[in-house]
Amino acid sequence: MDLRVIEQSDEELRIEIAGEDHTFMNVLKGALLETDGVSAATYDVNPEQSGGQTDPVLTIRTDGTDPLSCLEAAASRVKDQTADFRDAFESAA
Repeated sequence: MDLRVIEQSDEELRIEIAGEDHTFMNVLKGALLETDGVSAATYDVNPEQSGGQTDPVLTIRTDGTDPLSCLEAAASRVKDQTADFRDAFESAA
């Protein structure tokens, strides 16, 4: 997974996540919205409105919390949830 920081400040982070689609981006956005300090999280994959960009661009806005720390916390939560789901699935099979 290739990540490219487009813009970063104390309260906002815009990052391009190459090779991902709506499936992953919706899960990550949902985890971000459940993360303390995050006031908004969204992504854009519309090439017509973004000058030909096709990889998703994630935008995170916070209440002053470091947005990179929020992204790390959300990604960790997604990883834990995925592991829990895999374990439950394997137990059920």
